[in-house]
Amino acid sequence: MPVTDRIVQGFKATLGARLVNNVANGLLMLLLARFLLTPDEYGLLFLVISIVAIAQLGADLGLSRSAARYVSDQKETDPSTVPYLVRTSLQYRLLLLGIVAAIIVLARDLIAAVLETPALSTLLLLGTAYLVFQSLTSYHQTLFQGFNRVDLSAVVEVTNNVMRVLFVVGLTLLGLGVAGALFGYVLGLGLATAVGAVLLYRRFYTRYEDGGGSKSLRNRMLRYSIPLTATHSANVLDKRVDTVLVAFFVNPVAVGYYVLGKQISEFVTVPSGSLGYSISPTFGEQKANGSLEQAARIYETSLQYVFLLYVPAAVGIILVAEPAINHVFGAEYAGAAPVLQVLGIYVFFQSITDVTTNGLDYLGRAKSRAIAKGVTSVGNAVLNVALIPVYGATGAAMATVVTFGTYTLVNVYVMHLELSLNFARLGRSFALATAISVGMGALVFLLVPYASNVLALAGIIALGVLVWGVLATLSGMMDPRETIAMLM
Repeated sequence: MPVTDRIVQGFKATLGARLVNNVANGLLMLLLARFLLTPDEYGLLFLVISIVAIAQLGADLGLSRSAARYVSDQKETDPSTVPYLVRTSLQYRLLLLGIVAAIIVLARDLIAAVLETPALSTLLLLGTAYLVFQSLTSYHQTLFQGFNRVDLSAVVEVTNNVMRVLFVVGLTLLGLGVAGALFGYVLGLGLATAVGAVLLYRRFYTRYEDGGGSKSLRNRMLRYSIPLTATHSANVLDKRVDTVLVAFFVNPVAVGYYVLGKQISEFVTVPSGSLGYSISPTFGEQKANGSLEQAARIYETSLQYVFLLYVPAAVGIILVAEPAINHVFGAEYAGAAPVLQVLGIYVFFQSITDVTTNGLDYLGRAKSRAIAKGVTSVGNAVLNVALIPVYGATGAAMATVVTFGTYTLVNVYVMHLELSLNFARLGRSFALATAISVGMGALVFLLVPYASNVLALAGIIALGVLVWGVLATLSGMMDPRETIAMLM
């Protein structure tokens, strides 16, 4: 199958799955925030998840991404070593999971005392189960990416998110509160883990003749996991430690505001995340085949689509954040509006990162990315400590934008060193996307004061999207027929 067709096929599968997942998560977010939990309980739920996600660093390390990278290489050059790579990486994963789970159980009372939230002590027991299944689900998805079968990653992801909605809503309606919601997360992940394990075993582990492996191969996989561990750890800390710091300096209600803003921003980056997840293995294949020029064109085209979609998206989020929060989630969450406005800028940087970072891993530049991520993560923590006491949850968002923006620019530069990008072409695309955003934003700005209810707000957003589509087509940045054909 041609490279472009394979990328489009993977993109459609991943985008479809992530749209389903995000519709499910959006529905769950709305039900929990608006109807099932109070702002304090909502913040508490995601505080537990953030704590567990930080602890999960010790269990995940960079083993799955390193294994995926070597699987991607070895399936082309020495397929008989693939079962060995899968088996070895899973053994290390399970060992680390046991150690980290035990630490959480032993430290749960201390964590609850430090954060002055007694309910954490009991909830973190459920958190250990969340840790185990979340880690294994992530492992399966990453391995499927290494096999260049992102459609199977999508199957696992859909299973998790759809079942999560059913379990979380059902258990919360039974009156189990935060504990019921967390247990619903655990059950969804448990089913996804089972599906991933069956697919990995039947589709891949038994497909390749098991020729064993060598200590040299194992050691290379482990060594390459070191920079990936640093990057992954810094990435998780960027996404989670700010939540814990908001709880420490303010309270769980502020955590609810911050988490809600982050969740909405993550919802918006579904297309870029799908595209980046689909194209990243291709970079490794193109480098192995000596086709770096083609890899550069693929990456540049991806960035052009990102500019076209996410410069206007950032403008739109900033303009409609306040009425959207008030009308959809209620006045109790009004404090999330300024958080979301700041994170509108983060959405743009995140979209660029989505199509860049995994590609760097497959190009063998994980070390460079790890250094950049480590430095900016330290800066993020420092800025959080400085800004949260003054600006609350909005201060955490500011810190995220400054440090993540720096990280994004460094990643693009490293990609340029690897692929020799055409910045003149990219600059023209960015300028056109900015001009489109100004035209769309001017109209939305004039109409936002009339967003008196959800229907009026939806109409304004729809009109903004229509104007964006017309301007994008007239500028030549988008061909509607090609876009529709690609997505069908």
